[in-house]
Amino acid sequence: MYAVVRDRSRCLSLEPGQEVWVDLLEVQPGAEVTFDEVQLLKRQDGSVAVGAPTVKGAKVLAEVLGHVRDEKIRVFFYRRRKSSRKQRGHRQSYTRIRVKEIRG
Repeated sequence: MYAVVRDRSRCLSLEPGQEVWVDLLEVQPGAEVTFDEVQLLKRQDGSVAVGAPTVKGAKVLAEVLGHVRDEKIRVFFYRRRKSSRKQRGHRQSYTRIRVKEIRG
């Protein structure tokens, strides 16, 4: 089974048992998350259901494994011949999930 789901502003392609990093969710590790906006669903018999905009009755259940942070990105601003320099950094936070089941 295979599903393409919409999680806020991103589309994710998910399969059962797959571990994925998604944008930070405000849930505790061990909790269960449900993705209701399934845009495409490929079943085990080979049939494909394409939603307009979503597939009715389809959902993806996932378990939250924990929260992680990506590597730091350094952003450097520089204006030539102006003695103007600025350095900033950013670390994006993610939630690690494991897909348990795809229903549809």
